[in-house]
Amino acid sequence: MTTTSTGTDWQAWQESWDRQQEWYMPDREERFRIMVDMVESLVGPTPRVLDLACGTGTITARLLARLPGATSTGVDLAPALLAIAEGTFAGDERVTLVSADLKDPDWRAGLPHDSYDAVLTATALHWLHSEPLAALYGQVAKLVRDGGVFMNADHMIDDSTPRINAAERTLRHARMDQAKAGGGVLDWAEWWQLAAQDPVLAGPTARRFEIYGEHADGDMPSPSWHARVLREKGFGEARPVWCSPSDTLLLALK
Repeated sequence: MTTTSTGTDWQAWQESWDRQQEWYMPDREERFRIMVDMVESLVGPTPRVLDLACGTGTITARLLARLPGATSTGVDLAPALLAIAEGTFAGDERVTLVSADLKDPDWRAGLPHDSYDAVLTATALHWLHSEPLAALYGQVAKLVRDGGVFMNADHMIDDSTPRINAAERTLRHARMDQAKAGGGVLDWAEWWQLAAQDPVLAGPTARRFEIYGEHADGDMPSPSWHARVLREKGFGEARPVWCSPSDTLLLALK
Protein backbone atom coordinates (compact mmCIF):
# COMPACT_ATOMS: atom_id res chain seq x y z
CA MET A 1 0.00 0.00 0.00
CA THR A 2 1.09 3.58 -0.53
CA THR A 3 -0.70 5.27 2.36
CA THR A 4 1.35 8.22 3.60
CA SER A 5 1.52 10.32 6.75
CA THR A 6 -1.29 12.44 5.28
CA GLY A 7 -3.57 9.42 5.63
CA THR A 8 -4.11 9.33 1.86
CA ASP A 9 -4.33 5.89 0.25
CA TRP A 10 -2.62 6.63 -3.06
CA GLN A 11 -3.15 3.11 -4.35
CA ALA A 12 -6.89 3.51 -3.86
CA TRP A 13 -6.78 6.73 -5.88
CA GLN A 14 -4.83 4.96 -8.63
CA GLU A 15 -7.42 2.20 -8.76
CA SER A 16 -10.26 4.72 -8.76
CA TRP A 17 -8.67 6.54 -11.71
CA ASP A 18 -8.21 3.23 -13.54
CA ARG A 19 -11.85 2.23 -13.07
CA GLN A 20 -13.05 5.62 -14.33
CA GLN A 21 -10.83 5.41 -17.41
CA GLU A 22 -11.81 1.80 -18.09
CA TRP A 23 -15.47 2.82 -18.27
CA TYR A 24 -14.52 4.76 -21.40
CA MET A 25 -11.87 2.25 -22.59
CA PRO A 26 -12.51 -1.33 -21.44
CA ASP A 27 -9.48 -2.49 -23.47
CA ARG A 28 -7.17 0.03 -21.80
CA GLU A 29 -4.82 -2.54 -20.26
CA GLU A 30 -4.29 -4.25 -23.61
CA ARG A 31 -2.80 -1.11 -25.15
CA PHE A 32 -0.44 -0.75 -22.18
CA ARG A 33 0.64 -4.38 -22.54
CA ILE A 34 1.48 -3.91 -26.21
CA MET A 35 3.22 -0.62 -25.43
CA VAL A 36 5.57 -2.22 -22.90
CA ASP A 37 6.07 -5.22 -25.21
CA MET A 38 7.29 -2.91 -27.96
CA VAL A 39 9.54 -0.95 -25.59
CA GLU A 40 11.22 -4.15 -24.49
CA SER A 41 11.57 -5.52 -28.01
CA LEU A 42 12.97 -2.31 -29.52
CA VAL A 43 15.12 -0.76 -26.76
CA GLY A 44 15.62 -3.55 -24.23
CA PRO A 45 14.66 -4.33 -20.62
CA THR A 46 16.29 -1.31 -18.92
CA PRO A 47 15.03 1.69 -20.88
CA ARG A 48 15.12 5.35 -19.93
CA VAL A 49 11.52 6.42 -20.55
CA LEU A 50 9.68 9.73 -20.75
CA ASP A 51 6.05 9.33 -19.67
CA LEU A 52 4.52 12.24 -21.57
CA ALA A 53 1.36 13.78 -20.06
CA CYS A 54 1.77 11.13 -17.38
CA GLY A 55 -1.30 11.88 -15.27
CA THR A 56 -1.25 9.61 -12.23
CA GLY A 57 1.68 7.65 -13.66
CA THR A 58 -0.36 4.88 -15.23
CA ILE A 59 2.18 4.04 -17.93
CA THR A 60 5.09 4.31 -15.49
CA ALA A 61 3.42 1.84 -13.12
CA ARG A 62 2.92 -0.73 -15.89
CA LEU A 63 6.43 -0.16 -17.21
CA LEU A 64 8.14 -0.70 -13.86
CA ALA A 65 6.00 -3.72 -12.99
CA ARG A 66 7.12 -5.43 -16.21
CA LEU A 67 10.62 -3.95 -16.54
CA PRO A 68 11.90 -3.23 -13.03
CA GLY A 69 15.24 -2.05 -14.42
CA ALA A 70 13.61 0.82 -16.28
CA THR A 71 13.64 4.47 -15.20
CA SER A 72 10.87 6.95 -15.92
CA THR A 73 10.46 10.71 -16.09
CA GLY A 74 6.80 11.70 -15.83
CA VAL A 75 5.77 15.12 -17.09
CA ASP A 76 2.33 16.70 -16.71
CA LEU A 77 0.64 19.92 -15.70
CA ALA A 78 -2.45 18.65 -13.83
CA PRO A 79 -1.72 19.26 -10.11
CA ALA A 80 -4.10 16.66 -8.67
CA LEU A 81 -2.95 13.87 -10.99
CA LEU A 82 0.67 14.74 -10.30
CA ALA A 83 -0.07 14.67 -6.57
CA ILE A 84 -1.36 11.11 -6.92
CA ALA A 85 1.72 10.17 -8.94
CA GLU A 86 4.02 11.76 -6.37
CA GLY A 87 2.31 9.90 -3.55
CA THR A 88 2.40 6.62 -5.44
CA PHE A 89 6.09 6.74 -6.39
CA ALA A 90 7.44 8.50 -3.30
CA GLY A 91 10.84 7.04 -2.45
CA ASP A 92 11.22 5.23 -5.79
CA GLU A 93 14.50 6.50 -7.22
CA ARG A 94 13.56 5.15 -10.65
CA VAL A 95 10.86 7.82 -11.05
CA THR A 96 11.22 11.58 -11.52
CA LEU A 97 8.15 13.80 -11.88
CA VAL A 98 8.16 17.17 -13.61
CA SER A 99 5.42 19.80 -13.82
CA ALA A 100 5.42 21.41 -17.27
CA ASP A 101 3.00 22.68 -19.90
CA LEU A 102 3.50 20.80 -23.18
CA LYS A 103 2.24 23.87 -25.06
CA ASP A 104 5.17 25.87 -23.67
CA PRO A 105 8.04 25.78 -26.21
CA ASP A 106 10.49 25.42 -23.30
CA TRP A 107 8.73 22.52 -21.55
CA ARG A 108 11.77 20.27 -22.04
CA ALA A 109 13.98 22.56 -19.93
CA GLY A 110 12.90 20.87 -16.68
CA LEU A 111 13.62 17.32 -17.81
CA PRO A 112 16.54 15.54 -16.11
CA HIS A 113 17.81 14.05 -19.40
CA ASP A 114 18.43 15.34 -22.91
CA SER A 115 17.50 12.07 -24.58
CA TYR A 116 15.34 9.01 -23.95
CA ASP A 117 15.13 5.46 -25.25
CA ALA A 118 11.35 5.72 -25.35
CA VAL A 119 8.72 8.44 -25.08
CA LEU A 120 5.25 7.09 -24.23
CA THR A 121 1.85 8.71 -23.92
CA ALA A 122 -1.77 7.56 -23.75
CA THR A 123 -5.18 9.20 -23.96
CA ALA A 124 -3.78 12.71 -23.55
CA LEU A 125 -2.65 14.38 -26.75
CA HIS A 126 -6.18 14.59 -28.20
CA TRP A 127 -6.43 17.65 -25.97
CA LEU A 128 -4.18 19.43 -28.48
CA HIS A 129 -5.18 20.80 -31.86
CA SER A 130 -3.28 19.57 -34.91
CA GLU A 131 -0.85 22.47 -35.25
CA PRO A 132 0.49 22.42 -31.66
CA LEU A 133 0.47 18.61 -31.75
CA ALA A 134 2.67 18.62 -34.85
CA ALA A 135 5.02 21.07 -33.10
CA LEU A 136 5.11 18.79 -30.05
CA TYR A 137 5.99 15.83 -32.28
CA GLY A 138 8.97 17.80 -33.54
CA GLN A 139 10.12 18.42 -29.97
CA VAL A 140 9.62 14.75 -29.08
CA ALA A 141 11.68 13.67 -32.09
CA LYS A 142 14.61 15.64 -30.68
CA LEU A 143 14.31 13.83 -27.34
CA VAL A 144 14.24 10.29 -28.72
CA ARG A 145 17.70 8.85 -29.36
CA ASP A 146 18.57 7.23 -32.67
CA GLY A 147 17.02 3.77 -32.58
CA GLY A 148 14.60 4.91 -29.88
CA VAL A 149 10.83 4.80 -29.97
CA PHE A 150 7.78 7.03 -29.51
CA MET A 151 4.32 5.62 -28.89
CA ASN A 152 0.98 7.38 -28.64
CA ALA A 153 -2.18 5.46 -27.69
CA ASP A 154 -5.16 7.73 -28.23
CA HIS A 155 -8.45 8.45 -29.97
CA MET A 156 -7.64 8.62 -33.67
CA ILE A 157 -10.62 9.08 -35.96
CA ASP A 158 -10.63 8.33 -39.68
CA ASP A 159 -13.12 10.78 -41.17
CA SER A 160 -13.26 8.78 -44.40
CA THR A 161 -15.45 6.12 -42.68
CA PRO A 162 -18.38 8.07 -41.16
CA ARG A 163 -20.86 5.18 -41.09
CA ILE A 164 -18.38 2.85 -39.39
CA ASN A 165 -17.50 5.61 -36.93
CA ALA A 166 -21.17 6.24 -36.10
CA ALA A 167 -21.92 2.54 -35.57
CA GLU A 168 -18.91 2.10 -33.30
CA ARG A 169 -19.80 5.17 -31.27
CA THR A 170 -23.44 4.10 -30.87
CA LEU A 171 -22.51 0.63 -29.58
CA ARG A 172 -19.76 1.95 -27.31
CA HIS A 173 -22.04 4.49 -25.67
CA ALA A 174 -24.85 1.95 -25.28
CA ARG A 175 -22.46 -0.32 -23.39
CA MET A 176 -21.25 2.59 -21.27
CA ASP A 177 -24.85 3.48 -20.40
CA GLN A 178 -25.52 -0.14 -19.46
CA ALA A 179 -22.48 -0.24 -17.19
CA LYS A 180 -23.49 3.06 -15.60
CA ALA A 181 -27.00 1.79 -14.94
CA GLY A 182 -25.49 -1.16 -13.07
CA GLY A 183 -24.07 1.25 -10.51
CA GLY A 184 -20.63 1.74 -9.03
CA VAL A 185 -19.22 3.52 -12.08
CA LEU A 186 -17.74 7.01 -11.90
CA ASP A 187 -17.55 9.09 -15.04
CA TRP A 188 -14.97 11.85 -15.67
CA ALA A 189 -16.96 14.63 -13.97
CA GLU A 190 -17.94 12.49 -10.98
CA TRP A 191 -14.35 11.41 -10.40
CA TRP A 192 -13.21 15.02 -10.27
CA GLN A 193 -16.07 15.86 -7.90
CA LEU A 194 -14.80 13.12 -5.60
CA ALA A 195 -11.24 14.45 -5.80
CA ALA A 196 -12.50 17.95 -4.95
CA GLN A 197 -13.96 16.59 -1.70
CA ASP A 198 -10.67 15.00 -0.58
CA PRO A 199 -8.75 17.19 1.91
CA VAL A 200 -5.41 16.47 0.24
CA LEU A 201 -6.54 16.70 -3.38
CA ALA A 202 -9.07 19.54 -3.09
CA GLY A 203 -6.51 22.31 -3.61
CA PRO A 204 -4.71 20.64 -6.52
CA THR A 205 -8.09 19.82 -8.10
CA ALA A 206 -9.17 23.47 -7.93
CA ARG A 207 -5.89 24.48 -9.59
CA ARG A 208 -6.45 21.88 -12.29
CA PHE A 209 -9.75 23.48 -13.28
CA GLU A 210 -8.16 26.92 -13.23
CA ILE A 211 -5.62 25.64 -15.77
CA TYR A 212 -7.80 23.51 -18.05
CA GLY A 213 -11.44 24.33 -17.42
CA GLU A 214 -13.91 21.47 -17.75
CA HIS A 215 -12.48 19.58 -20.72
CA ALA A 216 -10.58 21.01 -23.68
CA ASP A 217 -10.92 18.57 -26.54
CA GLY A 218 -8.57 19.31 -29.37
CA ASP A 219 -8.39 17.41 -32.65
CA MET A 220 -8.47 13.66 -33.26
CA PRO A 221 -6.72 13.18 -36.61
CA SER A 222 -6.41 9.79 -38.25
CA PRO A 223 -3.59 7.31 -37.64
CA SER A 224 -2.26 8.11 -41.12
CA TRP A 225 -1.97 11.78 -40.15
CA HIS A 226 0.00 10.90 -37.01
CA ALA A 227 2.30 8.56 -38.94
CA ARG A 228 2.92 11.10 -41.70
CA VAL A 229 3.68 13.97 -39.31
CA LEU A 230 5.99 11.84 -37.17
CA ARG A 231 7.98 10.85 -40.25
CA GLU A 232 8.12 14.50 -41.33
CA LYS A 233 9.47 15.43 -37.90
CA GLY A 234 12.37 12.99 -38.03
CA PHE A 235 11.20 9.45 -37.35
CA GLY A 236 12.25 6.80 -39.84
CA GLU A 237 9.24 4.51 -39.49
CA ALA A 238 5.74 4.98 -38.07
CA ARG A 239 2.62 2.80 -38.07
CA PRO A 240 -0.12 1.43 -35.80
CA VAL A 241 0.86 -1.60 -33.72
CA TRP A 242 -2.54 -2.03 -32.02
CA CYS A 243 -6.01 -0.66 -32.58
CA SER A 244 -9.57 -0.91 -31.37
CA PRO A 245 -12.60 0.38 -33.31
CA SER A 246 -12.00 3.86 -31.85
CA ASP A 247 -8.39 4.03 -30.64
CA THR A 248 -4.92 3.37 -32.01
CA LEU A 249 -1.49 2.74 -30.55
CA LEU A 250 0.85 4.33 -33.05
CA LEU A 251 4.57 3.56 -32.90
CA ALA A 252 7.32 5.69 -34.44
CA LEU A 253 10.95 4.50 -34.59
CA LYS A 254 13.78 7.03 -34.81
